[in-house]
Amino acid sequence: MSSKEVHLGKLQKKTLAPDFWSDNSKASSILKKTGILEKEINLWKDLKQRHGDVEVLLEFAEAGESTVEEVDVELSTYQKIVEDLELQLMLGEAQDGQDAILTIHPGAGGTESQDWAEMLYRMYTRWFEKKKFLSALLDYQPGDEAGIKDVTLEVKGEFAYGLLKAEAGVHRLVRISPFDASNRRHTSFASVFVYPSVDEDVEIEIDSNDLRIDTYRASGAGGQHVNKTDSAIRITHLPSGIVVQCQNERSQHKNKSQAMKVLKARLYQAKLEEEKEAAKELEDQKMDIGWGSQIRSYVFHPYNMVKDHRTKEETGNVQAVIDGNIDSFIRAFLIQRIGKN
Repeated sequence: MSSKEVHLGKLQKKTLAPDFWSDNSKASSILKKTGILEKEINLWKDLKQRHGDVEVLLEFAEAGESTVEEVDVELSTYQKIVEDLELQLMLGEAQDGQDAILTIHPGAGGTESQDWAEMLYRMYTRWFEKKKFLSALLDYQPGDEAGIKDVTLEVKGEFAYGLLKAEAGVHRLVRISPFDASNRRHTSFASVFVYPSVDEDVEIEIDSNDLRIDTYRASGAGGQHVNKTDSAIRITHLPSGIVVQCQNERSQHKNKSQAMKVLKARLYQAKLEEEKEAAKELEDQKMDIGWGSQIRSYVFHPYNMVKDHRTKEETGNVQAVIDGNIDSFIRAFLIQRIGKN
């Protein structure tokens, strides 16, 4: 039996409105929210029980009836639960619990920066796997020689947007270039943009007269069928100047639907920033992809270090970070953000 079926079974024991399942999207949204709440409640219950277990083990240890190793294991489990609860308490904004739209775009530098953008894409993909998040490729444009020109994904998981918002900004790479025959050191930049994916119950009005929709032949790695027809879609929202595109699906209809999803997410983000009178923060994310604007540096030469310039969080294990171990940077960002509020 799947976790969704178990969760559904629990809900069926409660009183549901007769028309609960008449709107499948709304019902799924409610299931997701109640699932998050139930998980948080269970965490608090588990924390209380573990606290008691730790106290008992400490008493046993003082009496010589339990080992240091047993106490250490229980304390480690207890600490992990505390950290999980702390993280959820830091993700208190309404949109933090939503899924996310993530876009990676290389800076100037051709193949070098395009390869760096693909490395970041791989890093986040590994992180999704570790978090058991689901990701769907909405748009993928390969580089001319290597790497990528642009990639957009939808990421689904608990607090996907709340966590990924820590990654929005310019990322800088310093390394000996594998594309330079002289083995010289190169600096590359790539930007990461993150938007909350819009739930069905969030109203974003888009006037069709405000849209310019263009079709073109896809160039991505979608197979021969994709490249034979003008199935790719580019949508320009004229009032805001926002441009989104999707070419990863086989049909023009599906690509249009996915592109509209990205457009709604970006308009929703702009709306949130306007309501909070924080347009400057959004503009900071869109700084020139180059010197002086980076949020984090990844140095492979002449030493190994990843350093976040906002929080000063750093590590010498660059490879681990590239393999998706970025939780410490996300946590440091969220802690700093709480401190500023």
